[in-house]
Amino acid sequence: MNVFIKLNINSFVPRMKPHFLYILFLVLFSYNCNSQNTNRRYLPLTVIQYDANVSTPFSANEMLQLTEVYGASLDKEILSRPNRVLSMKNLLRNRIVIENRPDSKDQKQCPLLSEVPLFDAFVPTLQRDLGFNPQKFNPLKYSFSFYSRGEHMYRVDGTDYFILVKSQHSKTEKK
Repeated sequence: MNVFIKLNINSFVPRMKPHFLYILFLVLFSYNCNSQNTNRRYLPLTVIQYDANVSTPFSANEMLQLTEVYGASLDKEILSRPNRVLSMKNLLRNRIVIENRPDSKDQKQCPLLSEVPLFDAFVPTLQRDLGFNPQKFNPLKYSFSFYSRGEHMYRVDGTDYFILVKSQHSKTEKK
């Protein structure tokens, strides 16, 4: 004996729509509440404050460094943009420090200069320096973390020299 039960599913659909929407709303609302309560990993950034030394024109040495890295694109990428001019002056004059630390207690583990890639986007033939001279070193040649939140330190291979890149958002010490 075959017994077929005929179910009329159409009678359940109108009653299920409000329940489905209610459950969907609860799921989305609870996700939103949870995402609002997550801890912030970073504090808000401070406004960048430039020292008075960025108001003077680029020095001859700074222009040589910029030309070496930006080549024919220097005017288009930097010199014709006042905000980039300020940023470059601040970077070269206030945020990059080269320190000689012969005492091993003052030295930290950090990436080596040879591990930092060259910034050769504008001058593909850009080459690394064969030797390190702190007075002639061009930090713009390297893809340092110039615009990250914190400070970064790099060690020059085989020397006691360290390159410190200060954050643009850190307060500068007045001398």
